[in-house]
Amino acid sequence: MALPAAALRRYLLLLAQEHLEFRLPEIKSLLSLYGGQFSSEQEIRVNSPFWILSIPSEEMARGLMKRTVCAKSIFELWGHGRSAGELYASLKNYPVDKMLPYLQSDSTYKIHIHTFNKTLTQAQKIKKIDALEFLPFKGKVNLKKPEHVFWILEDYGMDPNNVPEEPFHLYFGRWIADGQRELIESYSVKKRHFIGNTSMDACLSFIMANHGRVKPNDVVYDPFVGTGGLLISSAHFGAYVCGTDIDYNTIHGLGKATRKNQKWRGPDENIRANLRQYGLEKYYLDALVSDSSRPIWRKGMLFDAIITDPPYGIREATRRTGSQKETVKTAERSTENHIFVSSSYHLSDIFFDLLKFAAEYLVMGGRLVYWLPIYRPEYTEEIIPRHPCLKLISNSEQMLSSHTSRRLITMEKVKEFKDQDRNSYLLDGQYMPYRGHNSFREKYFSGVTKRIAKEEKDNQK
Repeated sequence: MALPAAALRRYLLLLAQEHLEFRLPEIKSLLSLYGGQFSSEQEIRVNSPFWILSIPSEEMARGLMKRTVCAKSIFELWGHGRSAGELYASLKNYPVDKMLPYLQSDSTYKIHIHTFNKTLTQAQKIKKIDALEFLPFKGKVNLKKPEHVFWILEDYGMDPNNVPEEPFHLYFGRWIADGQRELIESYSVKKRHFIGNTSMDACLSFIMANHGRVKPNDVVYDPFVGTGGLLISSAHFGAYVCGTDIDYNTIHGLGKATRKNQKWRGPDENIRANLRQYGLEKYYLDALVSDSSRPIWRKGMLFDAIITDPPYGIREATRRTGSQKETVKTAERSTENHIFVSSSYHLSDIFFDLLKFAAEYLVMGGRLVYWLPIYRPEYTEEIIPRHPCLKLISNSEQMLSSHTSRRLITMEKVKEFKDQDRNSYLLDGQYMPYRGHNSFREKYFSGVTKRIAKEEKDNQK
């Protein structure tokens, strides 16, 4: 049940200016994870670094910041306006009884100034701080270890070539907590023990785990596990993780290395070693050699989240196990004399098999998070694969080139899977448009070829 507006408190969220399309779905997912609901008193400016949110409690605000990698900080908002005068009037109207616990004579504080799209001189900063002398501060200033930190935040717009003299928006608030931006560096793929051609960027990996609402003691599965990058972010949040992949060499850490100046993988380059590197080995269940088109699992709802990055046929081949009778086949041999026959696996089949698997094996309310490659000139909402048991939660784009992108799709299981749902998409009149995914590789490389030809032509001029 939604809380009345009076019970909600206003908070200012300061966001990082990257992966803009993923920020709103991440914040919504995390608020719902903590039992809240996304609410704002004003229209969210999606590309802005400042959002005003209504959140039931400071505890929920802190919980949000323990997870988010898209937000930098959150503040209890005491006042805001479109000019200094409006800000001061807003502050004077803020209830004094809510201020006083943080302004006591036996407390220490400092005031920090943050500007977006403009740099202020020290003299300008001091002038702005001095203008707040009407606030009933009774404590002592402590710049090194204050008990309370207050921020003045100013928004000078998004255009670096047209910076106004005065800010468009001003905010003042009490700092509550910082987000988890440091995880991006500490879990960087550059420092990781075991990587592959398609190892997921650390920031996107954590965003996916947050979209999937991964929580402690969940069981999270990746059917295209590769080197296990997506397992790491889920394990960091306390989930038990497992995966499968058709590539025997990758699962067992064999064959050629991906890193420059390293020919072969070392004896301890594997998924388990990656989790051990971050102190997360206790959350690792296992990784198996398996074909995602032929599930090996017993019937039943097994997974709290399925988080994956299927192959697109660009850096990694799309394939599944086949028979000797099939027309397209290749034999692959590893250093362990492991031989299997594989055949092509159309992208449309990959995604329908994935949705069908998620509908059958996710718990109710569990989430499927995956990447869908898109040829942008042909993109419409209708080509997003659907399933009657799964509800589309979010659809966010990441550009790959001028003509291609990939979309992060988040779906939630809302209906129990029954036998009649197994091949429901075959009855769907919209099935044919999905077949366009099968030519993504050709369209991707046709664009690359055209770009190279244009660059060569320009160089000859």
